[in-house]
Amino acid sequence: MADELSNLKPVPGAQRPRTRVGRGQGSGLGKTAGRGTKGQQARAGSGKRLGFEGGQIPLLRRQPKRGFRNIFAKDYTEINVAQLSVFPAGTELDAATLKASGVISKIGRDGLKVLGDGEVTVALTVRAARFTASARAKIEAAGGTAAENAA
Repeated sequence: MADELSNLKPVPGAQRPRTRVGRGQGSGLGKTAGRGTKGQQARAGSGKRLGFEGGQIPLLRRQPKRGFRNIFAKDYTEINVAQLSVFPAGTELDAATLKASGVISKIGRDGLKVLGDGEVTVALTVRAARFTASARAKIEAAGGTAAENAA
């Protein structure tokens, strides 16, 4: 019966009264309230920020700088023409269609780029942000069209 939500209470000894510091010598934590005598930690508002090392150059700043992030880099989702052969002839494909069918998992910030690896055997209309020259040639050789979206 004790295991009902209405009857739950903490185990005896689990809850202890809050220590009231600075309330007289008889409490055992009077006068300096457990902070010692003088020094940075004895002062009010003495918290130090994360990683602070007492004025020494912090570890994070001592580490060597490494790498480079190109903020102008294009973010395309890439797909090969071989992956387009699963669709029936005459299908009109774009990034949203490919995502809905599960061929790609995400659409890159700058759209879809079609690469020329593999062969395409069916005539498809493919709309993408970019095509490699070989991908465009293979799609058009199969009787399809490769149209670029205005990005």
